[in-house]
Formats: sequence, structure tokens, C-alpha cells
Amino acid sequence: MIAIAKPYLTTEEAQYAYDTILSGWVTQGPKVQEFEEKFAKYTGSKYAVALSNCTTALHLAMIIADIKEGDEVICPSMSYVATANSIKYMNAVPVFAEVNDQYNLDVHEVEKLITSKTKAVLLVHQIGMPADIDAFKKLCEKYNLKLIEDAACAAGSSYKGNKIGSHSDLVCFSFHPRKVITTGDGGMITTNNEAYYKRAKLLRQHAMSVNDRERHASAKIIFEDHLEVGYNYRMTDIQAAVGIKQLEKLDFIISERRKIAEKYNEAFKNIECINIPYEKEGYFTNYQSYSIFTKPNAHVSRNQFMELMLEKGISTRRGIMTSHRESAYKLDYKDLKMPMSEMYCDNSVILPLYYPMADSDIETVIENVKSFLNA
Repeated sequence: MIAIAKPYLTTEEAQYAYDTILSGWVTQGPKVQEFEEKFAKYTGSKYAVALSNCTTALHLAMIIADIKEGDEVICPSMSYVATANSIKYMNAVPVFAEVNDQYNLDVHEVEKLITSKTKAVLLVHQIGMPADIDAFKKLCEKYNLKLIEDAACAAGSSYKGNKIGSHSDLVCFSFHPRKVITTGDGGMITTNNEAYYKRAKLLRQHAMSVNDRERHASAKIIFEDHLEVGYNYRMTDIQAAVGIKQLEKLDFIISERRKIAEKYNEAFKNIECINIPYEKEGYFTNYQSYSIFTKPNAHVSRNQFMELMLEKGISTRRGIMTSHRESAYKLDYKDLKMPMSEMYCDNSVILPLYYPMADSDIETVIENVKSFLNA
């Protein structure tokens, strides 16, 4: 079976994690700090705060953005359900907006949904393809809204020459195994706002007034206070050690992923019944996923195509979900009509793409896609 994705982990990560375990400091400690500093430098942000996963990063971003019960936050329905969940954690209301043909929020559709209750826009860089950050920054400034970026899939992607993570004050990343780099699980917030940075560091460790490193380094006895209701959203030093080595390889991994995507693009460009990914000028994607869209003139449905690929030993995945049709949300949004999001969700399919993917497997994917869709 050709897998849909695989993490690229080597003996380097294993050795660095091993050394960290033997160091005796395995929870949030010096490796976490090192990973944060290096990730901030890589993205071009002033600060980075490592967390247990991207969902916890999104939750803390909501708290830091001062989202309250009953507030509205505009986001795409066409996103992994964690996007909407992070809003619900605050007892706030996800307001779902339509997307464009790159599966990212349409700024004009978002503006139509702004009300007196709207407090923020949660902008997703879907499958690693950057959204139009400048357009949304301008919109948020116009209406005095907070901008939060869900960059779960976008580590290493760039927008107008700068890495995702450097453009705004609350950007959330994932290091899940399906992402371009992984720490097993893990997340990060990047920010250029010092107050946001300090608050995120506080909240991730039960709002403890003094962190573990400070206590261990002190020549005096220190009794910590807990300044507000906080959370246990810490990353371990073992995870961070893996992350440090993964970050060193990120640009290389992306370059290899892009080579595979280029092979797909060249092979599929003349198949009339599908749309393939494309980059606008100034946009650079890490190809966290490679998604094709099957048009109505395809002689097989999206689901039939996936079944045919499976019979040939090739894993695929459905297109990005629409949260408003998931069981957790569909009762509250039963009357919501989102034709664009639903069309893209129901007719798109994600193909295998990872490094190192064997040339023979790449050719097998290409041959079968062309066989089933190029009739």
C-alpha cells in the first residue's frame, strides 16, 4: 500500500531524543527553549511559544485575543474541525464563511458576515497554501477585529517573501505526524507582541508565576503562585529535541516535496476533468498535501476514483472536511448553505505525497490517476 503520508524521521532525531532522556530533564526545559528560539528565527517572528499541539495553541490564541462567551469569530467551515472547536471552547460562536478555489477564506465573503458581535477572524492556510494575509489584515484593521492564523499545515510556507508566522501576532502551528515536520505531536504560537508572548508562556503552565527552569537555577527557595486559571499545555523536552532536528531539515524536506508536486503537476496538467493546485505570484506552499478537484465532467465520481485507487494499493483521503456537516455541528447549522465549501469538499481528493517517496510509487500514482481520470 502506498501511504498517503509518512513523517521523515531518522537516527538523528532518535539520538537527540535519547540524549535528552539521559540528561534527566524531560519535561518543559532547555530543549523547549532552544526549539522556540530557533523556530522564531526561522519564521522571522520575534517570539515563539511551544505547546502540546496546535489545538491548544488555537485555544490559547482565543484567550489571548480576549474572545468571550457569545462573541462571533469568522472562520472557514472547510477546515479540520479543530479550527471551529477552538472557538467553541470559549463558548463563542463560529461563523462559517465561504472559501475560494485554493480552499482558503474569501475575504469578500468574510466581510459580508461581520456584525457587531464579530471579534476576530480565524484565517486558515489550508493544506500549506498561504491565504491572502494582507487582505485580511486590512479587513481586520477596518473593523477593529483580531486576526488569528491557523497555520497548522503551513510551516515553511511563505507569503510575499516572508515565512508564515511573521506577519501577524497570533499564528498557530502543528507538528502532528501528518505535517511537514513533526514532534510526534506538538504545536507552536509565533508572535511579534511581547505581551501575547508572556501571556502564552504563563497560560501553558497553569499560569505559574515562576517556571521550572527559574526555580532550578535559583540560589534561593522560591514559592510559586498561580496567577489565573491556566492549563497544562506544555511541550516536553523530548518532543522539542525531535523538533530541533526536524527544523534543521525543513527547507530540504519542502524542496523534495515540491519536486514530487511538480511531477504531479506536469503529469496532470492536461487532464481536463480535474483542477490541480497552483500558486499565485508571491505565494510559496510547502505542499503539506496535494489535492486535486474532480469536475462534473469526470466519468467517475470522487468516491469511485478513491475506491479504484485503493484497489491498486494507493491510499487517498477525502478533501478537507466541512465542519458544519460534522455531527458535532450539523444540528446547530442545519439550515446553513455553503455551496462552494461543500462542492470543494465533496469533489476533492488528497493524493500520496511525502519524503522520501519512492520514484516507483510516484509513477504508480501518476499512471493510475491518468488511467482513471484521463479517459
